[in-house]
Amino acid sequence: MELVTGGAGFIGSHLVDSLVSKGLKVRVLDNFSSGRQEFLEHHDGTNNVEIVIADLLDLDAVKSAMKGIETVHHLAANPDIRLGTEITNTDLQQGTIATYNVLEAMRHNNVKRISFASSSAIYGEASVMPTPETYGPVLPISLYGASKLASEALISSWCGTFGGEAWINRFANIVGPRGTHGVIFDFIHKLKKDPNRLEVLGNGLQEKSYMSAEDCVRAMVHLIDNAEEKVSLYNLGTGDTCSVRRIAEIVVEESGLDNVSIEYTGGDRGWAGDVPKTSLDVEYLFSTNFKPKMQSEDAIRYTVKELIKEIGL
Repeated sequence: MELVTGGAGFIGSHLVDSLVSKGLKVRVLDNFSSGRQEFLEHHDGTNNVEIVIADLLDLDAVKSAMKGIETVHHLAANPDIRLGTEITNTDLQQGTIATYNVLEAMRHNNVKRISFASSSAIYGEASVMPTPETYGPVLPISLYGASKLASEALISSWCGTFGGEAWINRFANIVGPRGTHGVIFDFIHKLKKDPNRLEVLGNGLQEKSYMSAEDCVRAMVHLIDNAEEKVSLYNLGTGDTCSVRRIAEIVVEESGLDNVSIEYTGGDRGWAGDVPKTSLDVEYLFSTNFKPKMQSEDAIRYTVKELIKEIGL
């Protein structure tokens, strides 16, 4: 059986779908702080998905949920980077300490395999772009990025100390149906509130790598089957980028609204800890014979269409 922490969340629920499609049984561990029951309800009655409602900060509950597990897919975390600027222990608790509890529960249950959702945020404001996995020193500028980097170190040290295998996946910005946060989600909600004006944080020139949730989880599963290092470390992305300005334009185009004024608040970043530009080198991923189905802009447009259906506009 596979364990997916945060399996009722945006990316986690897509991963559950992917694992079930491969004929695997999945146990979801989620506290439903941001995950949603409806993201998994299509599995009701199938006996393929078991849901355990618990918090990763409850070590005893995590140990119990770990029984009989072969591979852990650890995705649970604070999904909103900006929250860490207001509640500063959010990422320490929901990121680093939660990861420690997952690893300790694995040790108690002799579970030896973990696939981890890390982030391009660990690179901070990298001076080399596209940024390869070998770039360093890595100096994150957000508390979220720091917690991901700390979790990577914990996972690597756990494998070195207690044995086991790990796949560390440094995500680009992941977009797709079921999204509950992020720039596209925010833009649609802003237009729903005021269909004449769309406020964009920063100058709109922020430029990042984007990847569809479907491609992301395909890559995660692909690497477990094709990457055999003791600790495998991969950037997950598409090899291209898209600007916030272009995302705003796509949202307006797909909204069907006329005469929308796109207004920028100014500055080179949206909030404290925001990295204005990221571009991931994904040649290492592509060398494993993985190719994404959608490039950044295609994934963004598809996401906009799907979220407009979900949110309404």
